[in-house]
Amino acid sequence: MRSSLRLVALAVVLVGAAVFCVALGVVALGANGVLGGLGAIGPALGPGSLPSAAAVRRVPPQMLALYERAALTCPGLPWSVLAAIGTVESSNGTSELPGVHSGANHAGTEGPMQFEPATFGAYDEPVPPGGADPPSPYDPTDAVYAAARLLCANGGAGGADIPGAIYSYNHSRSYVSEVLSLAASYAQSASPASSTYGAS
Repeated sequence: MRSSLRLVALAVVLVGAAVFCVALGVVALGANGVLGGLGAIGPALGPGSLPSAAAVRRVPPQMLALYERAALTCPGLPWSVLAAIGTVESSNGTSELPGVHSGANHAGTEGPMQFEPATFGAYDEPVPPGGADPPSPYDPTDAVYAAARLLCANGGAGGADIPGAIYSYNHSRSYVSEVLSLAASYAQSASPASSTYGAS
Protein backbone atom coordinates (compact mmCIF):
# COMPACT_ATOMS: atom_id res chain seq x y z
CA MET A 1 0.00 0.00 0.00
CA ARG A 2 2.80 2.37 0.94
CA SER A 3 4.66 1.73 -2.32
CA SER A 4 1.45 2.43 -4.26
CA LEU A 5 1.10 5.79 -2.52
CA ARG A 6 4.73 6.60 -3.28
CA LEU A 7 4.18 5.76 -6.95
CA VAL A 8 1.08 7.98 -7.07
CA ALA A 9 2.97 10.80 -5.35
CA LEU A 10 5.87 10.41 -7.78
CA ALA A 11 3.48 10.45 -10.74
CA VAL A 12 1.84 13.64 -9.43
CA VAL A 13 5.26 15.29 -9.03
CA LEU A 14 6.32 14.26 -12.54
CA VAL A 15 3.08 15.51 -14.10
CA GLY A 16 3.43 18.77 -12.18
CA ALA A 17 7.00 19.18 -13.40
CA ALA A 18 5.93 18.50 -16.98
CA VAL A 19 3.14 21.09 -16.75
CA PHE A 20 5.60 23.60 -15.29
CA CYS A 21 8.06 22.97 -18.13
CA VAL A 22 5.35 23.43 -20.75
CA ALA A 23 4.19 26.65 -19.08
CA LEU A 24 7.77 27.91 -18.90
CA GLY A 25 8.22 27.09 -22.59
CA VAL A 26 5.08 29.00 -23.52
CA VAL A 27 6.29 32.04 -21.58
CA ALA A 28 9.69 31.81 -23.25
CA LEU A 29 8.11 31.50 -26.69
CA GLY A 30 5.96 34.52 -26.02
CA ALA A 31 8.93 36.56 -24.84
CA ASN A 32 11.24 35.61 -27.70
CA GLY A 33 8.87 34.93 -30.57
CA VAL A 34 8.15 31.34 -31.49
CA LEU A 35 11.74 30.52 -32.30
CA GLY A 36 13.89 32.82 -30.22
CA GLY A 37 17.20 33.23 -32.05
CA LEU A 38 15.58 32.69 -35.44
CA GLY A 39 13.52 35.86 -34.97
CA ALA A 40 15.92 38.38 -36.51
CA ILE A 41 15.52 39.07 -40.19
CA GLY A 42 17.76 41.35 -42.19
CA PRO A 43 16.67 44.47 -44.06
CA ALA A 44 16.96 42.73 -47.43
CA LEU A 45 14.20 40.35 -46.36
CA GLY A 46 11.80 43.24 -45.93
CA PRO A 47 8.61 43.37 -47.98
CA GLY A 48 9.98 46.05 -50.34
CA SER A 49 12.97 43.97 -51.40
CA LEU A 50 13.65 43.08 -55.01
CA PRO A 51 14.40 39.68 -56.58
CA SER A 52 18.06 38.67 -56.48
CA ALA A 53 19.85 36.83 -59.28
CA ALA A 54 19.27 33.61 -57.28
CA ALA A 55 15.52 34.24 -57.22
CA VAL A 56 15.43 34.95 -60.95
CA ARG A 57 17.38 31.73 -61.61
CA ARG A 58 15.35 29.42 -59.37
CA VAL A 59 11.80 30.78 -59.49
CA PRO A 60 9.80 30.71 -62.74
CA PRO A 61 8.77 34.28 -63.75
CA GLN A 62 5.04 33.63 -63.42
CA MET A 63 5.51 32.23 -59.90
CA LEU A 64 7.80 35.11 -58.91
CA ALA A 65 5.14 37.60 -59.96
CA LEU A 66 2.50 35.56 -58.11
CA TYR A 67 4.51 35.56 -54.87
CA GLU A 68 5.00 39.32 -55.18
CA ARG A 69 1.29 39.99 -55.76
CA ALA A 70 0.10 37.64 -52.99
CA ALA A 71 2.47 39.23 -50.45
CA LEU A 72 0.86 42.61 -51.13
CA THR A 73 -2.34 41.29 -49.52
CA CYS A 74 -0.48 41.14 -46.20
CA PRO A 75 1.54 44.31 -45.56
CA GLY A 76 4.79 43.33 -43.85
CA LEU A 77 4.94 39.82 -45.32
CA PRO A 78 8.03 39.49 -47.54
CA TRP A 79 7.29 37.99 -50.96
CA SER A 80 10.62 36.16 -50.63
CA VAL A 81 9.21 34.09 -47.73
CA LEU A 82 6.35 32.90 -49.95
CA ALA A 83 8.86 32.13 -52.70
CA ALA A 84 11.11 30.22 -50.30
CA ILE A 85 8.19 28.15 -49.02
CA GLY A 86 7.10 27.41 -52.61
CA THR A 87 10.65 26.37 -53.46
CA VAL A 88 10.99 24.07 -50.46
CA GLU A 89 7.52 22.54 -50.86
CA SER A 90 7.44 21.85 -54.60
CA SER A 91 10.27 23.62 -56.44
CA ASN A 92 7.72 26.35 -57.19
CA GLY A 93 5.23 23.90 -58.65
CA THR A 94 7.71 22.27 -61.02
CA SER A 95 8.18 19.08 -58.97
CA GLU A 96 6.66 15.88 -60.34
CA LEU A 97 6.40 14.30 -56.89
CA PRO A 98 3.02 12.94 -55.74
CA GLY A 99 0.60 15.57 -54.49
CA VAL A 100 1.99 18.55 -56.37
CA HIS A 101 -0.26 18.41 -59.46
CA SER A 102 -2.87 15.88 -58.30
CA GLY A 103 -3.57 13.52 -55.45
CA ALA A 104 -1.69 13.82 -52.17
CA ASN A 105 1.75 12.92 -50.94
CA HIS A 106 2.48 10.48 -48.09
CA ALA A 107 1.67 13.21 -45.53
CA GLY A 108 -1.68 13.99 -47.19
CA THR A 109 -0.64 17.39 -48.53
CA GLU A 110 -1.65 18.79 -51.90
CA GLY A 111 -0.65 21.34 -54.50
CA PRO A 112 2.39 23.54 -55.11
CA MET A 113 2.28 24.94 -51.56
CA GLN A 114 1.60 21.45 -50.07
CA PHE A 115 -1.50 22.19 -48.00
CA GLU A 116 -3.40 19.71 -45.87
CA PRO A 117 -6.99 19.85 -47.20
CA ALA A 118 -8.50 21.28 -44.00
CA THR A 119 -5.82 23.97 -43.75
CA PHE A 120 -6.31 24.99 -47.37
CA GLY A 121 -10.07 25.14 -46.76
CA ALA A 122 -9.51 27.55 -43.87
CA TYR A 123 -7.53 30.03 -46.03
CA ASP A 124 -8.81 29.56 -49.61
CA GLU A 125 -11.28 32.47 -49.69
CA PRO A 126 -11.76 34.95 -51.22
CA VAL A 127 -10.85 33.59 -54.63
CA PRO A 128 -7.97 35.77 -55.88
CA PRO A 129 -7.88 37.26 -59.40
CA GLY A 130 -6.98 34.45 -61.79
CA GLY A 131 -7.75 31.72 -59.26
CA ALA A 132 -9.96 28.69 -59.76
CA ASP A 133 -13.59 28.83 -58.66
CA PRO A 134 -14.13 26.87 -56.50
CA PRO A 135 -10.62 27.27 -55.08
CA SER A 136 -8.19 24.40 -55.62
CA PRO A 137 -4.95 23.64 -53.75
CA TYR A 138 -3.50 22.57 -57.13
CA ASP A 139 -4.12 25.99 -58.67
CA PRO A 140 -0.92 28.00 -58.11
CA THR A 141 -2.80 31.29 -57.64
CA ASP A 142 -5.21 29.83 -55.07
CA ALA A 143 -2.41 28.02 -53.25
CA VAL A 144 -0.04 30.99 -53.03
CA TYR A 145 -2.76 33.40 -51.88
CA ALA A 146 -3.94 30.86 -49.28
CA ALA A 147 -0.34 30.54 -48.05
CA ALA A 148 -0.11 34.34 -47.77
CA ARG A 149 -3.33 34.40 -45.73
CA LEU A 150 -2.09 31.63 -43.42
CA LEU A 151 1.23 33.39 -42.84
CA CYS A 152 -0.52 36.74 -42.36
CA ALA A 153 -2.88 35.32 -39.72
CA ASN A 154 0.00 33.75 -37.79
CA GLY A 155 2.55 36.53 -37.39
CA GLY A 156 3.22 37.73 -40.94
CA ALA A 157 1.01 40.82 -40.68
CA GLY A 158 3.18 43.88 -40.26
CA GLY A 159 6.22 41.59 -40.21
CA ALA A 160 5.46 41.03 -36.50
CA ASP A 161 6.82 37.47 -36.28
CA ILE A 162 7.96 36.09 -39.62
CA PRO A 163 9.72 33.05 -38.08
CA GLY A 164 6.57 32.30 -36.08
CA ALA A 165 4.45 32.59 -39.21
CA ILE A 166 6.71 30.12 -41.02
CA TYR A 167 6.59 27.81 -38.00
CA SER A 168 2.79 27.84 -38.21
CA TYR A 169 3.16 26.62 -41.79
CA ASN A 170 5.42 23.72 -40.81
CA HIS A 171 6.18 23.02 -37.15
CA SER A 172 9.90 22.44 -37.58
CA ARG A 173 12.79 24.67 -36.50
CA SER A 174 14.94 23.31 -39.34
CA TYR A 175 12.16 24.16 -41.83
CA VAL A 176 12.02 27.73 -40.49
CA SER A 177 15.81 28.06 -40.78
CA GLU A 178 15.79 26.69 -44.32
CA VAL A 179 12.98 29.02 -45.43
CA LEU A 180 14.56 32.11 -43.83
CA SER A 181 17.94 31.33 -45.38
CA LEU A 182 16.45 30.78 -48.81
CA ALA A 183 14.25 33.88 -48.50
CA ALA A 184 17.30 35.97 -47.64
CA SER A 185 19.09 34.64 -50.74
CA TYR A 186 16.07 35.57 -52.88
CA ALA A 187 15.78 39.16 -51.66
CA GLN A 188 17.98 42.15 -52.18
CA SER A 189 17.41 45.71 -51.09
CA ALA A 190 18.70 47.45 -54.25
CA SER A 191 19.87 46.92 -57.84
CA PRO A 192 17.34 44.33 -59.02
CA ALA A 193 18.65 41.59 -61.25
CA SER A 194 15.22 41.46 -62.83
CA SER A 195 11.75 42.12 -61.54
CA THR A 196 8.63 40.48 -62.85
CA TYR A 197 6.49 42.63 -60.62
CA GLY A 198 3.06 42.99 -62.10
CA ALA A 199 3.63 40.30 -64.74
CA SER A 200 0.96 37.68 -65.14
